[in-house]
Amino acid sequence: MSKIKHILVFRLSAMGDVAMTVPVLRAFAAQYPDVRLTVVSRPFFKPFFDGIPNLDFFAIDLKERHKGFLGLLRLYKDLKKLGIDAVADLHNVLRSKIVRTLFALAGKKTAFVDKDRAGKKALTRAENKVFKPLKPMTERHKEVFRKLGFEINLENPVFPEKANLSQEILNVTGIKNKKWIGVAPFAQYESKVYPQDMIQEVIDKLSENQEYVVFLFGGGNKETEILKELAKGKENVITVAGRLKLEEEIKLISNLDLMLSMDSGNSHIAAMLGIKVITLWGATHPYAGFLPFNQELSSALTSDREKYPLLPTSVYGNKKVEGYEDAMRSIPVEKVITTINDKLRG
Repeated sequence: MSKIKHILVFRLSAMGDVAMTVPVLRAFAAQYPDVRLTVVSRPFFKPFFDGIPNLDFFAIDLKERHKGFLGLLRLYKDLKKLGIDAVADLHNVLRSKIVRTLFALAGKKTAFVDKDRAGKKALTRAENKVFKPLKPMTERHKEVFRKLGFEINLENPVFPEKANLSQEILNVTGIKNKKWIGVAPFAQYESKVYPQDMIQEVIDKLSENQEYVVFLFGGGNKETEILKELAKGKENVITVAGRLKLEEEIKLISNLDLMLSMDSGNSHIAAMLGIKVITLWGATHPYAGFLPFNQELSSALTSDREKYPLLPTSVYGNKKVEGYEDAMRSIPVEKVITTINDKLRG
């Protein structure tokens, strides 16, 4: 029997990456009920882990207490008090490396994620591109726990029950008596965002089906204004942005029948809740390992590589390539609508 009874898990950011850890940790908690997990992440992400048994959340304070090198020493002291036996570093950045090393020097077992930078570089480079699927991030997370002596089976995932919707949420959504579709039309980088006129067309066509209610997700004033424009004049299209807290949005997402998202955090939030997800990909590609958990590759609609042979040009979408600004226009609106309708029937 393993002597490890308490594992510290690092995954500080970003939203999609944090959400991708959830199915792995949920499976771990189910398969190793005698082992406690403590997740170290930003306070904003705490709702992602609600309901997972034997899991504690430690909110890192990067603005004050845990800021800078001295702050990381304080973080180590704070975490050491918890009686940690091992560290699973699912982030592998400078902050987590420093704290992980301090635990290793104290004799604790540590393991960290292999990000396969060489494979990602080969996939996204312009010359001598190696266009083949890389290992999914969930598999990489599993490997970290394997190094600590824990095999995790993800083959038959168990997802949480659909959340009960509070009156505050129902005031926005109304009672569910139709198919609920989420649309999250934004991403961190422009190269991953479906053109506004085309997403408008998708929303217009979906709204014509009176059996559908469409919820638009986003954040910030600029995005909220765009969403209001997309929803204008359509009774069965509801803008969620700015009206619900993150915890409430997660509960709403758990009640969706389908989420349409860019390659962004919303796709991974929906996937961690067991919701069907259709993703649209521009400069990036699911082969980089970021296909949402438990989703079929046929649900990932990618830009046309015959027209744009250098795709994917980036792992995260942060690299601009001249002449590739309109790559996402090669994903037809009709294909998006057909895929949504097929998945809802399936």
